[in-house]
Parts: sequence; structure tokens; C-alpha cells
Amino acid sequence: MKSAFVFFIQLSLLICAQCVRNRHDFITKLLEVEHSRKTYVSEELIAEDLHIHTSSQLGLKEADKILKLPGQPRKPYFNQYSGYVTVDPQHGRALFYYFAESSDKSSEKPLVLWLNGGPGCSSIGSGAMMELGPFRVNKDRKTLSTNDYSWNKVANILFLESPAGVGFSYSNKSSDYTTGDTKTAIDSYTFLVNWLERFPEYKTRDFYITGESYAGHYIPQLAELILKSNNNTNRTFINLKGISIGNAYIDDETQNTGTHDFLWFRSLIPDEIHEGIVANCDYSWNSSLSKACKSYLQQEGLAQGNIFVYNIYAPLCSNVSSSQTDGFDPCTDAYIQDYLNIPEVQKSLHANLTGLPGIWEDCSGDIDSSVAVTTTKYAIKKLNTTIKTPWYPWDMDGEVGGYVVGYENLTFVTIRGAGHFVPSYQPARGLALISSFLLGKLPQPLGSNA
Repeated sequence: MKSAFVFFIQLSLLICAQCVRNRHDFITKLLEVEHSRKTYVSEELIAEDLHIHTSSQLGLKEADKILKLPGQPRKPYFNQYSGYVTVDPQHGRALFYYFAESSDKSSEKPLVLWLNGGPGCSSIGSGAMMELGPFRVNKDRKTLSTNDYSWNKVANILFLESPAGVGFSYSNKSSDYTTGDTKTAIDSYTFLVNWLERFPEYKTRDFYITGESYAGHYIPQLAELILKSNNNTNRTFINLKGISIGNAYIDDETQNTGTHDFLWFRSLIPDEIHEGIVANCDYSWNSSLSKACKSYLQQEGLAQGNIFVYNIYAPLCSNVSSSQTDGFDPCTDAYIQDYLNIPEVQKSLHANLTGLPGIWEDCSGDIDSSVAVTTTKYAIKKLNTTIKTPWYPWDMDGEVGGYVVGYENLTFVTIRGAGHFVPSYQPARGLALISSFLLGKLPQPLGSNA
């Protein structure tokens, strides 16, 4: 929502074994908040006999290279690739990716994996084409324009559609479409191991995982699996350096409490509804809701009216053909859907090779709610971490870009004027923030000459 973005967790920066272990422990602590228990649920992830499918990737990198996307404004000054990586040959389960190498000295830049949330939303449709990728889809739904604030200016960006059933990713076994966080983490890890064989020049590169929303589950769990698997000498070592989560969905209690409080703080619901929810609803909302609670929640939904929950001050896309707005176009997701369903586009992306049923859709999950800045603040309180750098405004061209608090092993950063999809609403500030993150630095304070 407005002014919310990042929940940074930096894992590396220090190289001693004890320091790395401390950051590993911090990821485990975050997972404990997610699952409200003392041990991480997925013990199978660290089992020595956990089977990770690997196969020869010889020649597949060259086959995945994109010559040119239909409607591309000009020949890009960077290499781009896309295609499938099989994660389970018995089920015929394969995950789809799009990779944009850095436009500036790619061999010197880190590898960054981007994951969208939902769960069930596409990292290519939302992440690459609506937020931080090198191209945006134009209103004609057939051509592309250059994104001047693409994150591949500062990193090599890998977008993954996960789990199977999201975007172009698929399985030949329908039961695979009923999935969960553990299976998603295993498949994403299996994808990475095989992808690094396909692109061996990135095996030793600094690696970061970034994303948003329900990726607040995907990212820490994948990071946990990588860190534990790195202790197994028989597995590929992945040089994980840090994770960054925008508008992170951490647990039900902070999500439900934070969303409700945000609506009330922004005067989108009246006091009487707020007081009714506080009095009648268990904020964990894991138990059966009372009749009174359900009634107040229904009133809350009606009271806020027809607004775009991902940015409460943004216009709606009520008329796709004639929408005219300043800045980000609220109809962009419709443009992207039409573009990615063009057969020539799918062919250039090496996508939909098996003739998937139905059309490509951006989101196919059953949870797709916004995550307000208050939810992140409440989640941080649960981590019981220590403030090391007090709250301050950070500088963006002499203006307040947002606000920062530095904690032990964690940095909380907001981006002023941004909605849920930060690189869409505030692309320059989003690029500035990811740049400072990759440098291992806090954003510069307002008025700083540094």
C-alpha cells in the first residue's frame, strides 16, 4: 500500500563463520514467526537423502536466448533468455523463467532472483513487465517501450514463475497444482541448481533473492533451504548474500491486524466499525469467526468502497480502452495479458511449448490481498530485534525518498508515494533503493553530501 516497501534482511556482508551462522539463525527466527512454532515445519528440506533432480543442461542456454521480442523498441544492449527448467521429469513439472542480463558490465554484477507473491502471481507478468524489467507493454498491447528504471541496470535479473500452474509454468500431473510453501521451496531450489548448470558463469556470483507480498513466505523458506543445503558438500553451493522483501506477507495475525489498522488510520472506515472489529475479532483469525466479527468485516469491506487496494489513491481501470492517467497506467495488467497471449510473443519467449489449456493469466492463486506498511511494522515487532540506526528520512534528489530504520540483521525502508508494486509507482526510488541494498549500504540520509 501507499508508502510501504521494503523489509530488508541482509545475510552476508561479514565473512566469519559465526557471523554467517547468526544470519542463518535470523532467517530461522523469521520462519518461526510465519509458522508460529519453535521449529521450521519443513525438516524434509534438510534431509541428507532429499532428492534434487538434476539433468544435463548442455546447449540449453543457447536455445533459450531471445533474439528479439515482438514489438521491442530496438535491439537491446543486453542479453535476454527465457525457457523451461524441468524440476520433476516423472510428473513432467517444469518452471518457466525470464532472464535479463545487466545492461552495464554484466560479468561484474550480482545475480538477483525476483519472485512475485499471490500466491499464484506471475513474476514475468507482474515483476518483469509491470514493475522492474527492461520493457513495459504499451497501450496498443502489441509493442513494448523501454523501462528507464529497470533493475538490470545494476544487476542480472532472473524472474521465475513458481510454483507450477503460475504463468507459463506447468505440470503434466494435475495434482501438482495443489501445492504449498514447502513444495514451492524445493521446486525453486531444484530450478536454481539446474539453472546454474545451464548458466555456469553465475555459479560463484553473489546471489540475492528479492520479491514482494506472499514472497514473504517464498523468500525466507528458499533462503533457509539454500543455507542448509550449502552445508552438504554433495550439493551445488549457492553464494547467497541477502534477501529483500517488499510488502512482505509474514503471518496471518500481522497481516489481518495491519490491514485493518491501515484502513482505519487512513480514514477509509469509520470508528464504529474499527471498534466493532477490535471487540469481536480474534486478530489471529485462525479460529472460527464469530457472527458479530463476520458482520463487522463485511461492513468494513463495504465502507471503503470501490478502491484499488494496491494503491488506495490510484485511479481504477474502469475503461481499458480510454484510460488516461499520469504516471503508472492502472490498465497495464490488461495490456500485459493480451501481449503474452500473442502466439508470436510466446514463440519468441520459448513459452507454452506443450500447448497449455486456457490463456496466460497474471494471477491464478486464491490469496491475492494487499499488504499494508503497518503489517510489516507489526511483523518486525514479533522478531524482537534491536534498533541500531534510528528512523530517518532518506534522500532522493534532494527530496524525501522514504524513511529508514536499521535493525540488527534487518533494515526496514519505506518508499514515499508508492503502492504495493513499488517499481511501478515509484520506479526511480525503487531503483535507488535496490542499488543501495546491493551495495550493502543504507540509503543516504536527507541532506547528506556523501
